[in-house]
Amino acid sequence: MPKVSQTPLPPPTKVPTAAVFYRAESYRPEDSIGYLMRIVLSGLAHEIERQLEPSDLTNAQWLPLLKLHMGDGGTVAELARGCRLDAGAMTRLLDRLEAKGLCRRVRSVADRRVVNIELTDEGRSAAVDIPALLSGVQNACLAGFSAEEFETLKSFLRRMVANAPTKLASTSPLIPGGPNEA
Repeated sequence: MPKVSQTPLPPPTKVPTAAVFYRAESYRPEDSIGYLMRIVLSGLAHEIERQLEPSDLTNAQWLPLLKLHMGDGGTVAELARGCRLDAGAMTRLLDRLEAKGLCRRVRSVADRRVVNIELTDEGRSAAVDIPALLSGVQNACLAGFSAEEFETLKSFLRRMVANAPTKLASTSPLIPGGPNEA
């Protein structure tokens, strides 16, 4: 019987087990991380909307405007992916931005099937102010946090995104090196 070389198998990768932090019998929505994050996001959205009011932009409109300004998406499909919207919703949003004179659709010369989205001068001007506004609103929510707590919070949120069952991690801006890393 010939001798068969046996290469050792690599050790199995450890899959973290999900801790049981919630139980049905004691579940309270106000203690849910999802509920708490929703309150934070709702508060952020409301304050951003309030501060955007003089510019005639809405909370929904700042992200595609900023992404276009930063070069993160030149077509409807790219922009929809980057903003985590379906193509139909992005088209309607772009219709409103175009009606405000902030962007325009330009058919590609190289491929007539492709429609590129470009900011107008007014769109570029509006987009320039967005990072300062967002920084101010988010810094207000982080009042009292130390730099270490801020980094820890981002780390925890990134881990939650990576653990998400829908595999949000591959497209999320919360993942290091991802688009618009927070």
